[in-house]
Amino acid sequence: MSQRRAVIAGTGSALPRTRVSNAELAQRVDTSDEWITERTGIKFRHIAEADETTATLGADAARKALEAAGIEANDIDLIVLATATPDNTFPASATKIQKMLGIRGCAAFDVAAVCSGFLYALSVAESMIRAGSASKALVIGSETFSRILDWEDRGTCVLFGDGAGAVVLAAEESERGVLATRLHADGEHGEMLYVDGGPSTTGTVGKLRMKGREVFRHAVVNLAEVMTETLEAAGVGADRVDWVVPHQANARIIDATVRKLGLPAEKVVVTVDQHANTSAASVPLALDVAVRDGRIQRGDLIVLEAMGGGFTWGAAVVRF
Repeated sequence: MSQRRAVIAGTGSALPRTRVSNAELAQRVDTSDEWITERTGIKFRHIAEADETTATLGADAARKALEAAGIEANDIDLIVLATATPDNTFPASATKIQKMLGIRGCAAFDVAAVCSGFLYALSVAESMIRAGSASKALVIGSETFSRILDWEDRGTCVLFGDGAGAVVLAAEESERGVLATRLHADGEHGEMLYVDGGPSTTGTVGKLRMKGREVFRHAVVNLAEVMTETLEAAGVGADRVDWVVPHQANARIIDATVRKLGLPAEKVVVTVDQHANTSAASVPLALDVAVRDGRIQRGDLIVLEAMGGGFTWGAAVVRF
């Protein structure tokens, strides 16, 4: 039976101009292509230049999503940006994107849930659309993690890249759209993945710090559980899933998670080899890649999932 749902009307993505291979990275960091590939599956990442920011990348991705949806920018009445690397402490980078797109008057705000940010932002926007307080929304994930990396720490700096992804959500009476979302957080594990600075503590931006093995262990368990939980909430079994679009953190995490669900590898969208971990941008960026290359088709049942610092984690089941 049809009901008011938030339907993905269009997708878009943007990457910085500069693409850096593992071999190029090895010229400035004590590492090698073999070491990075074996442990992470990453081959390339994009690094933002000085004139490329979280807001500019987010605006570029949003423009492409609007074009794909056939929707004018002024039709948007909500912008939710997921980012851990805003252009400024305030105002929200969502308002900067709003200005770049020439939109005035709609609600615009940032959501900070690190790598899970896009799932959090999607859930907020979907709830507002379902409640009737918005009808067309831009949900964006955009990051410039290169700004907060310690380039002397080869265990973390090789893992991340910059980029943006966006979707347009439109209210429709439909069987398509966001069917269910589930979000979680556990602050007990905040010291495992964090940035060692902030306005209220050090007065500096800080650098990313991570305990990789512990994050890996929690990620596999939490992601498998939240995907199962969200599928149950949507009333569908894993055998009906056409595509999983996971957070692109590490090829090993992706493989271990889908194995726990018993899903075949050919149903999983993987872009971590080309983009590395783009945090809140990784899910919408991977989604856009798979939509534009024709893998994901209208009517497909897709599962989105991510886990990030906090810890935060979440999933969404969407009839595309």
